Amino acid sequence: MTKRCTHLDQIAVVAPSARGCTECLKMGAEWVHLRVCRVCGHVGCCDDSPHRHATKHYHATKHPVIEGYDPPEGWGWCFIDEVIIDLGDNTTPQDGPIPRFY
Repeated sequence: MTKRCTHLDQIAVVAPSARGCTECLKMGAEWVHLRVCRVCGHVGCCDDSPHRHATKHYHATKHPVIEGYDPPEGWGWCFIDEVIIDLGDNTTPQDGPIPRFY
């Protein structure tokens, strides 16, 4: 049996919180890739980044779904169900150019 995301109803159209990882920008830290929370729009860095802010955001808020964001990649991840989600055309547009640090 294939696992499915049971939190699709929580995916919203969001405005990104920053043009990069919100916390890394404040700290002057670097990131590898970005993720945007599809519940509130928080932009955090991926788990390959030193600070893993997207996952920390999930643990602090329990917002279940993030989207690959730099550039929008068409996929999401549900932290609770641990499955990839095909977002199709339902991606979050970038709010201007995203600085690159890798």
